[in-house]
Amino acid sequence: MVDRDATFGTDRKMTKSRLPLLRQKIGNFPRLELIHRPTPMRRLDRLTAELGGPEIWIKRDDLTGLAFGGNKSRKLEFIIPDALGKGADTIITWASVQSNWCMQTAAAAVQFGLRPILLLFKTSDQAADLDGNLLLDHILGADVRILEAEKGKIVSEERVRRVLDEVAEEVRKDGHKPYIVSVGGSMPGWSMDRPLGAIAYAEAFAEMVEQAQAMETIMTHVLHATGSGATQAGLVLGATAAPFPVKILGVSVSESKERLVPIVQKICADTQKALALDLGVEASEIAVRDDCIGEGYGIVNRETAEAIRLVFKTEGIVLDPVYTGKTMSALIKLVETGYFRKDERLLFFHTGGTPALFPYREALVRLLAIGIKE
Repeated sequence: MVDRDATFGTDRKMTKSRLPLLRQKIGNFPRLELIHRPTPMRRLDRLTAELGGPEIWIKRDDLTGLAFGGNKSRKLEFIIPDALGKGADTIITWASVQSNWCMQTAAAAVQFGLRPILLLFKTSDQAADLDGNLLLDHILGADVRILEAEKGKIVSEERVRRVLDEVAEEVRKDGHKPYIVSVGGSMPGWSMDRPLGAIAYAEAFAEMVEQAQAMETIMTHVLHATGSGATQAGLVLGATAAPFPVKILGVSVSESKERLVPIVQKICADTQKALALDLGVEASEIAVRDDCIGEGYGIVNRETAEAIRLVFKTEGIVLDPVYTGKTMSALIKLVETGYFRKDERLLFFHTGGTPALFPYREALVRLLAIGIKE
């Protein structure tokens, strides 16, 4: 069995809930109603029985309602009013070619008259065909710019900064005002001076607790995909305010835990400052698994493909190959190796991204031997 203490750090004791205070503080931030809430949450009985481990639950943030849904929608409820409040008429962001973040940002932006400019870096062998999220970007009328990048790697900050500076200057010369937001709505900087993405997920954690309490259950672990860090930072902050011990486990889709943990820790610190709260987050409470990255970001492997098939066959729920598929493959691996006790309850946050499934059809057909007869 894996040494859980080395992974998760110290356990918290039962304490008075600070979630009402956290939600009160979040309520002071400008916000637009973009999503359906609360998103559904239920137990995955067939998957639990198939794996023979602890109870597995799911929180369906792929059903938020904006475009094809996803965790980015929650963040954009805070980010779009920030852009409008600063007088912007153009929103600029970046990520990979099949980025759900970029598509969601464009979908939210056009609703409020903001012109979306998307800088999409080609980080895998996937062709930049008009499919999946990229097709939706074009249907939305976003200004899409494809740039080359190193396979399986996150683009360097230096290169991103150089490209952003050029595009922002171009927008200003055309007489418009840009709002630049970091990938995933995560780190403060550029035009976003507060960690609005993390604030959204601190509230999402509180929403999950309310649903669990209504069903007379308590989650012991929350698993989710972690990339740019805001979702994990928000969930960690929510967990520190909860009246019971719950452990947040981020499954990295791109970077090592040595690189990601300090990023999440910084976002946690910035978020506490923005909320004027000291929730006492310890570095040991920021847990990242980096053993399911495979060949790198956006490169699908057999374990991910099998996880997608298992969840679809048992529960009728579709995962994506970049984020949630990798996260589920990690969950399956941890259950199979006895990492969790059978009396524990795991909540899997489905963070969306399903439009990216279709551009990966060739890899999925090959890895799952779909339609191939011996």
